[in-house]
Order: sequence, then structure tokens, then C-alpha cells
Amino acid sequence: MIAFLRYLFLEDFWLKLCSLGLACLTWIAITFALVRDQRPLAPVSHLHDRTFANLPVLVMSSAADVRNVRVNPKQVDITVQAESRVLDLLQARDIHVLVDLTGIEGAQKLRKRIEVSTPAGVTHVRVDPQEVEVLFPTTE
Repeated sequence: MIAFLRYLFLEDFWLKLCSLGLACLTWIAITFALVRDQRPLAPVSHLHDRTFANLPVLVMSSAADVRNVRVNPKQVDITVQAESRVLDLLQARDIHVLVDLTGIEGAQKLRKRIEVSTPAGVTHVRVDPQEVEVLFPTTE
């Protein structure tokens, strides 16, 4: 039995030791790669919120639609999120708030969701209110 154990451990000892070392290095490399993938590549910057009050809602309709359509409310509050240096440069005119009425023919009592367009690096977080009531002119 001792001869068998001696043969098992000491026969080709340096080859077995080299294989063990390569296995350990492979395990360390894979573990390092997995941990590295879980970390963000760039340092996380602090995002800040800013609210713009009373931004006008623009109504977008097709050129063939000549009705005088109005929306209620006419102004909304928009909360955006970005890095502080981007928010410092951001102005209300850079944010576009619109309601798309293309393709709407003879609907009444219609509510449409507000769409917000912001510059690159700025994300809109909240719109208050989220929908507007579309008011069509009365025909009598």
C-alpha cells in the first residue's frame, strides 16, 4: 500500500506540480475576470434631479388637419435627471413637450400621453400630469 501511495504522488512529481500550478492560475484568472465584469467600467457619477415648471405643451398634427385643437392643461411640469454639470447648463428651451395628434380623425373626449424630448445625457424622470385632454372645436 505504501508503495502504491509513493508511486501515486512521487511518480512524475514535477509534471503533476506544474499541472496543479496551471490549474490554480486558470482559476485565479477566471475569478478575476468575473469580478471585473461585475464592476462598472466608468466610475458612477452622481445624478441629480431638476424640475422645470410650466413648460408649454406643443400640439403636433398633420398638415391636412386644419382644426383648431387645444389641450388641457397647456403647461406641465417636467423632472429630469443628469449629472450636475449638465443640469447647470440645461435650460427650459432645451426640453420639448409635445402631444402627437397625427392620425386622429373624429375622436371626442380624447386623452393623449405626453411625449418629452431631452438633450443627450439628460433623462426625463417624471411628467406631471402624464396625459392631457384633447379639446376639439365644437361644430354647431
